[in-house]
Amino acid sequence: MADTYFAHAYEKGIDSQPRKTNIVASLVRDRYVADAVVILENTPRRAARAVLKAVESANANLLNNSGKSIDPKTVRIARIFVTSGTRMRRYVPASRGRALPYEKISSNIFVEVAGEEKVKKSTSGSKKAAEASAQENSAKTEVKAKKEKK
Repeated sequence: MADTYFAHAYEKGIDSQPRKTNIVASLVRDRYVADAVVILENTPRRAARAVLKAVESANANLLNNSGKSIDPKTVRIARIFVTSGTRMRRYVPASRGRALPYEKISSNIFVEVAGEEKVKKSTSGSKKAAEASAQENSAKTEVKAKKEKK
């Protein structure tokens, strides 16, 4: 049975509100990475670029940094969630010399992917053939040894 390995990526300071980013993240939750990439590339929302970047980063981390041979077809999104990031206070000019405050809210995206190790193909047919030929060779050497003794 193949072992499951995990890797994650954390994108911070995305210039999109968490509520809007979470809508995009929910589109790809619990999907395979290949399917998620196709969905995000065809999603007409600004937050889709940031989520795509985070998903591809987590996928690359798993394939390159795990130290094992991971099958890319088995990589799926195990967890994805969006939290609110830093809030920058800004001001907009108003009438009569006033300044009205507002906040620019950013998002943080956490993506964790899971993939299974490539299973080495068992060569049971060739092992059996090798064992059979080894037995035949040992039988032939025994017959030769008996003939030489006579």
